[in-house]
Amino acid sequence: MGNCGTKEESAVASAHAQVQQLQLFQPTVKNICLDKKNDLSFSDLRDVSATGWTIENARNIAIYTNIIAFTLFELETITKSFRSDYILGEGGFGTVYKGYIDENVRVGLKSLPVAVKVLNRDGHQGHNEWLTEVKFLGQLRHPNLVKLIGYCCEDDHRLLVYEFMFRGSLENHLFRKTVTPLLWATRMLIALGAAKGLAFLHNAERPVIYRDFKTSNILLDSDFTAKLSDFGLAKAGPQGDETHVSTRVMGTYGYAAPEYVMTGHLTARSDVYSFGVVLLELLTGRKAVDKTRPCREQSLVDWARPKLNDKRKLLHIIDPRLEDQYSVRAAHKACNLAYYCLSQNPKARPLMSDVVETLEPLQSGGCSSNNPVSRSSYQIFVGNRLPEYQIQHRMVGNLAPKCSPNHAAASICKVR
Repeated sequence: MGNCGTKEESAVASAHAQVQQLQLFQPTVKNICLDKKNDLSFSDLRDVSATGWTIENARNIAIYTNIIAFTLFELETITKSFRSDYILGEGGFGTVYKGYIDENVRVGLKSLPVAVKVLNRDGHQGHNEWLTEVKFLGQLRHPNLVKLIGYCCEDDHRLLVYEFMFRGSLENHLFRKTVTPLLWATRMLIALGAAKGLAFLHNAERPVIYRDFKTSNILLDSDFTAKLSDFGLAKAGPQGDETHVSTRVMGTYGYAAPEYVMTGHLTARSDVYSFGVVLLELLTGRKAVDKTRPCREQSLVDWARPKLNDKRKLLHIIDPRLEDQYSVRAAHKACNLAYYCLSQNPKARPLMSDVVETLEPLQSGGCSSNNPVSRSSYQIFVGNRLPEYQIQHRMVGNLAPKCSPNHAAASICKVR
């Protein structure tokens, strides 16, 4: 992007003067009109792409508390003009760079490593996703949501600044061969953290449907605390007598709920299905879609779900790298949870608050007989009645899958 020179230096000087009069993490820069009449509510965000917003009137968004409006010059400074060796990753939105903010960037800033996401300037959809993410993360705060520290909106530049997540994405830890396999306890910790993030969104005063839950959007801090990132596809949930939100089908093939793919009807239970897919990835160590596997095993849900509720088969699908790390009872609890989350009938899926309740006993050796999986313990286990799924009383409808959940209208999913 290059150095912005004197013009940007003036902008920084102006920002320095303003920050002394405002609280830390309050909007301070040019090009953002904070007039309340221009504020957007959650209802305005139900389909940003349909509101007719343009690059110009994006400057009229009202930003809530706790985030900083950075200048482009400041973000160029902390990324060394977006140097290639500062790149953390790339995706559909754009490129993510590492950076470091402190007093040298702006008076009053706390020293902090950050990740700077730069929007690809080609395409209107990227701008809408940027706007949606600023609006949601500008209002939502939770230990299992990545923290949005700031943003930049200058001319046609759109950037987001997040807390830096030291361990990167869950996707990298699960599927990169060079990375040490995650332990069972760590996987259950990650599953619980991600579930808490979704439960918070679904139970907000105005429910939020995340819509793009997948391993690449789950980031991990130094303690393997899971945090949801990338809210570009998030939607405000239905209100009042509404049963769903109708929207264009977007998401990632292999994770999207079948009823959403077929109808465009979005509910919180769509997120529950996606959670089930990720939980299955954690349990098996396999990708949701893997074209390198035999035909019948390429769709993880198609291959694994029939085995999840079969006491003689469920342990055979657990990631073999997890040998001796979990009890039979814990494995069954986790597999049974995944089975119900992946139900073809949305109403038969649990609430995310119930998912959290089910996962909590699996932490730190919970739900364990202190005996790791062995052939003898497995034989003893399958000879007895399976323990009831603790939230089964909430389930309704026919739980048996009638068709493949990943075959319907797959081609219209947006691959991100």
